[in-house]
Amino acid sequence: MVAVISDTHLPRGRRELPDRCREVCRSADLILHAGDFVSAAFLDELRGLGPPVEAVHGNMDEPAVQSTLPEQTVVEVGGARIGLVHDAGPADGRAARLSARFADCQAIVYGHTHVPELFRDEGVWILNPGSPTERRRAPQHAMLVLEVGDGGISPQLVEL
Repeated sequence: MVAVISDTHLPRGRRELPDRCREVCRSADLILHAGDFVSAAFLDELRGLGPPVEAVHGNMDEPAVQSTLPEQTVVEVGGARIGLVHDAGPADGRAARLSARFADCQAIVYGHTHVPELFRDEGVWILNPGSPTERRRAPQHAMLVLEVGDGGISPQLVEL
């Protein structure tokens, strides 16, 4: 199982990763983070949960995070290729842009909007986990869980 989060923006005041999110991440085989950790300290905290962390940097990340993580990457897991980027640009044409940017991927994960999104476009999953900590315009705090095997991906939204 793959835990997918984004836009954690930590630390900020007394806010922290919700317990349910922390539990899901600890039980995962892999954690994907689509950027905007904000601090290197939180990146270290996430890595301390146990599973490996694959991540990209976001526009709000401090220089130490931006210099450590790529702007985009492709992760191979369970025979599937998953593209990962923070800012996917405007909503108009987003799916087509992402599919062109990450050819040969079965799923593409992006962040930045804080709004969960889960749909298939021409056989490719376009996924945004929302944010576990900063809801903004989204109806709830959220993350995603991916079951991956035999090259197939089954995503599920987890409301926090």
